[in-house]
Amino acid sequence: MVDKQYLITPGPTPIPPEVQTAMAAPLIHHRSPVFRALLADTVSGLQYVYQTANDVLVFAGSGTAAMESAVSNMTSPGDRVLVASAGNFGERWLQLARAYELDVVQVEQPWGERLDAAAVGEQASGCRVVYVTHSETSTGVVHDVRAIADAVRPSGAVLVVDAVSSLGGVELATDEWGVDVVVAGSQKALMTPPGLAFASVSERAWELAAAARAPRYALDWGRTRTAQEKGDTPFTPPISLLFGLRAAVALIAERGLAAGFAHNRRLARAAREGVKALGLTLFSPDDASSAMVTAFQMPDGVDGQQVYARLRDRFGIVLAGGQGPLRGRIVRIGHMGYMNEFDIITALSGLELALRGFGYRPAAAGAGAARALEIFAEEGGG
Repeated sequence: MVDKQYLITPGPTPIPPEVQTAMAAPLIHHRSPVFRALLADTVSGLQYVYQTANDVLVFAGSGTAAMESAVSNMTSPGDRVLVASAGNFGERWLQLARAYELDVVQVEQPWGERLDAAAVGEQASGCRVVYVTHSETSTGVVHDVRAIADAVRPSGAVLVVDAVSSLGGVELATDEWGVDVVVAGSQKALMTPPGLAFASVSERAWELAAAARAPRYALDWGRTRTAQEKGDTPFTPPISLLFGLRAAVALIAERGLAAGFAHNRRLARAAREGVKALGLTLFSPDDASSAMVTAFQMPDGVDGQQVYARLRDRFGIVLAGGQGPLRGRIVRIGHMGYMNEFDIITALSGLELALRGFGYRPAAAGAGAARALEIFAEEGGG
């Protein structure tokens, strides 16, 4: 067991001190003027991050709870919907749709590839809803949601986007791009512990929801909106998490969205270049779009799960292994939320040490960290 831990995963992500401090505030009652102000501030901050004037609904739960709300509130059993998938979290949309007994049309790309926006648009005709993932953390791919929105629009289908890992981390202009519903969670680029989920809902989506007949209760959008309009929540909320989230979105606003996006791209570039300097092959795209997660393949004969475990147990460095068919084949570095240059250097240095323990030798000692340092120096230091 190691004493110090470095959390460099695609989520949950490290928590800034300001967020930790905010969550340590004395507990308040959730039917009080102080709570109403907290909720109003938090929702307003989320609208800034979402870049939307639409309702943003807040739920107690994981990002998957927000995803399920976008199925249960917008469909009736037997409705035809489209799911576009190219990774583990695209598959989650598929599982949710089947659980609600929907008629699913699937547009599938191989894991590691970007969704084909034209193919999604062609298949959307006759579908009530289209479900897509923005940042597919299982592969490191960030899909082109703007192009998908443009391709889907002629079909008249409502577009729902899973932005659990991308909201606040990469560009996602909800209103400008015409995205009807965007669901997200607190524990990734929003720098807050797990336990809060969100859904932004357009007027067009509200119209569709009014006719939906799938069962829902705790995740009912209408019940949640009615309560939030009064400054309340329909059920007991995780109050301390809301204090933390309010502080987190204030930090995001203070830096500015564009500056935050640029910071993530910078960390991602250094991670990609460092991985390549270690002689490893990238699995995620080698371009600026992959700003949330860098995924890379393991050398022949090396099990990625064993590398992940060695990093965690020997060095206290927590990255992420592969999921589904990629288990053992890849390792992933997260670079979203409260992370900086030294998180990337730590990840690359630890990765080299772990790989050496399995007999893999990079061309030069420290090559990955050195290359990352070169990238940071090229781009102006700290």
